[in-house]
Amino acid sequence: MGVNLKDLIPPEAKVVLDDLRVLRGKIVVVDGYNALYQFLAAIRGPDGSPLMDSSGRITSHLSGLFYRTINLVEEGIKPVYVFDGNPPELKIKELERRKALREEAAKKYEEAVKEGDLEAARRYAMMSSKLTSDMVEEAKRLLKVMGIPWVQAPAEGEAQAAFMVRRGDAYASASQDYDSLLFGSPRLVRNLTISGKRKLPRKDAYVEVKPEVIELSKLTEKLGITREQLIDIGILLGTDYNPEGFEGIGPKTALTLIRTYGSIEKIPKGYLRTREEVDVVKIKNYFLHPPVTAEYKLEWIEPDQKGIVEVLVKDHDFNEERVKNAVERLSKAYKEFLKGRQLGLDQWFKKSS
Repeated sequence: MGVNLKDLIPPEAKVVLDDLRVLRGKIVVVDGYNALYQFLAAIRGPDGSPLMDSSGRITSHLSGLFYRTINLVEEGIKPVYVFDGNPPELKIKELERRKALREEAAKKYEEAVKEGDLEAARRYAMMSSKLTSDMVEEAKRLLKVMGIPWVQAPAEGEAQAAFMVRRGDAYASASQDYDSLLFGSPRLVRNLTISGKRKLPRKDAYVEVKPEVIELSKLTEKLGITREQLIDIGILLGTDYNPEGFEGIGPKTALTLIRTYGSIEKIPKGYLRTREEVDVVKIKNYFLHPPVTAEYKLEWIEPDQKGIVEVLVKDHDFNEERVKNAVERLSKAYKEFLKGRQLGLDQWFKKSS
């Protein structure tokens, strides 16, 4: 879910990218779980069924990860993926809620298939997407043979991504969620892994989805608040650590309350109604001081065609010709980076630990 700050983002704090080459030479830390869930939801058949190999194992996430990452590298972007570790205790209730929603959606999917309602079947199938630990490990294995670095976060991947950007090891974090802004990422790229034409739910119409870059400093400046106050607004609206937020408080009201009283702790209790007790101080402290690691190395190496064929073709029945053609594209993009030298090899092979 994540916090929804969409209605609070002023135009001055956001740049819509018509061309991904604007990010050429930039290291972008992609929220791995977020991206894999997007691929699981989007890459499906007309009835909502995911791609599978001959053993019945889902491969939609691998297909999306493989081809979309190649597209990014061809645009000159240096992606690094970060994966969630152990979820904080604050998030347990939200994870249980998501599990229940997936299970309910799975039941509705079966009903829709029986009734022949393909539109509903696809919608419920997307909602029932489940990412297993085996699927994540396969994604990491694929990235390794592609020569793309990945980082294992101790806890929240978006917190780790924000840390890496603040540290200067990357230009921006990339996710559909806005949480990395609360974790202090100076820049957030949205729609990086889902740009292109997308069908509107329940409508026979498509919209063009373009990547956008949001700058934290411009966001807080235009709203006239600090990052800590942005966290307060997020808590009022609802985060993964208090999903329901506070009753009757929308984006505009939340901003007004924080501007008026300075912090969530100083808002009169009468304004803050919620079904469950919320420890706002504990949530705020988690956003300010999340568990992260500085033990990582960012290194891009030439793709291992044999290894990629092993993972995708031999293990998961991908079309060998298509895979090899894609690997050629990846190798060519890699060599053009080395040949260009306009950014310097030291930037391409940037390492941090």
